[in-house]
Amino acid sequence: MDHIGIVVDDLDAAVAFFTELGMEAGGRMPVQGQWVDHVVGLDGVEVEIVMMRTPDGHGAVELTKFHAPEPIGREEAAPPNTLGLRRVMFAVDDIRDTVDRLRAHGGELIGEIGRFEDLFLLCYLRGPAGIIVALAEQLR
Repeated sequence: MDHIGIVVDDLDAAVAFFTELGMEAGGRMPVQGQWVDHVVGLDGVEVEIVMMRTPDGHGAVELTKFHAPEPIGREEAAPPNTLGLRRVMFAVDDIRDTVDRLRAHGGELIGEIGRFEDLFLLCYLRGPAGIIVALAEQLR
């Protein structure tokens, strides 16, 4: 896998959120033109993107803000059992500290931090544009 894409309405807030998760932002870049219209299957595409990379360089999240055409289908409070891509999971060293830091960037716990046997602490957190971010702290 190269990366996943997330369409957001506030690019700066999304960059701050994923930076707090330990990701590193690449440059901000406008994308438009006939080639992107053909790839995406929409006419008149004008977007700004920021590629967020994991510290090890093996994963990335592309944050995209559409200026045109207008984004549709906002469902920020979709529950975790909604069909389709529902979450992105990140391994963290300290789940409680990470949750506290992400709250300062609009992150909200969906349920609670739970323990899976003696292996992991896990939680779901709602972030920018309603995306669900799962966090996992390995206990051993």
